[in-house]
Amino acid sequence: MLDGILFEKVGIPAASIVTDVFEATGHAMAQSWGVPEYKFLALPHPIANLGEADLDARARAIAPEIVKLLLKGQEG
Repeated sequence: MLDGILFEKVGIPAASIVTDVFEATGHAMAQSWGVPEYKFLALPHPIANLGEADLDARARAIAPEIVKLLLKGQEG
């Protein structure tokens, strides 16, 4: 999360991803680093116990949202 915030602060597009139990922490971190509007994505928790096929499915499902985050500043 912090890496994404720091990249964005210097103009490098980033897509931070947390699991849903860390959403409040993500918002607090963004607030504390001065970017309360920082957008990030959340996946269902947990992921540590998922097999390769399940992780792949979750990654494919969230990929379009990652692209949107990375391109958000380039529209127009």
